[in-house]
Amino acid sequence: MTKSFFIFGAGYSGRAIARELAGEAASIAGTTRSAENAERLKEAGIAPHVFQGGAALSPDLEKALAETTHLIVSIAPDASGDPVLAVARETISRAMPALKWIGYLSTVGVYGDHDGAWVDETAKCDPVSERSKQRLVAEAEWAQLGAETGLPVAIIRLSGIYGPGRNAFRNLEAGKARRIVKPGQVFNRIHVDDIAGATAHLARRFETGIFNVTDDAPSPPQDVVAHASVLMGQETPPDIAFEDADLSPMGRSFYGECKRVSNARLKATGYRMRHPDFRAALEAMWADGNWRTENS
Repeated sequence: MTKSFFIFGAGYSGRAIARELAGEAASIAGTTRSAENAERLKEAGIAPHVFQGGAALSPDLEKALAETTHLIVSIAPDASGDPVLAVARETISRAMPALKWIGYLSTVGVYGDHDGAWVDETAKCDPVSERSKQRLVAEAEWAQLGAETGLPVAIIRLSGIYGPGRNAFRNLEAGKARRIVKPGQVFNRIHVDDIAGATAHLARRFETGIFNVTDDAPSPPQDVVAHASVLMGQETPPDIAFEDADLSPMGRSFYGECKRVSNARLKATGYRMRHPDFRAALEAMWADGNWRTENS
């Protein structure tokens, strides 16, 4: 089957997915909010389209969607709902004859706080932040569209994203790394290589349902900074108590959720993590020297 991918929201994760698919896709197109970003998409092998939401799709975008076999959505909803569904639901339902699979990138934030307990895809979702509540609503809408059209829809729940250009090394180099300590707090993470690898894997298999795309080792955030500083040969920043950290409301909200997220369902499909934990990932990036920029 000739594969044509379209990525709504070809940002950091979307561009990595495109690079992953480059060898197997006949075409890859995607959206950016600004024409100034078009060159960056081209560098990742993506034919660019400007999309800012609104009332209607452009004719060029409609044409690209009509030829799409695999649709990937990586645009966050807002208080008005999912911007892709708002303008493209009818097109997806009735004017994409080649479409065989949809992947929707969401967040493990939809689970909310579980006091450090392990959660999998069957766990209760009780999101805390407004952005995670919006994600949960959007997930249900994409699943409903799949049910209505008979298309497989994979809901891909991501944990904290890092990789080249976005990591503790960069923060240390910029003097912005802080070791904020809240006893008992752990987070899952996901390297962008595994977002790309897992999404491509699920697309190849036309998987449907919910999948946690996350690492094997939920860990305290201060441990990441400490390990990166050791690898860089820098002095480890001092501990800062959570109560004294002067975090933004958004930053503080992250610490209001504590859970350990299982990726067992993803692995059961045959996917193997490229970076199973932050230590292995940081060591690989440091050894390769590819931690500074996204495309290195």
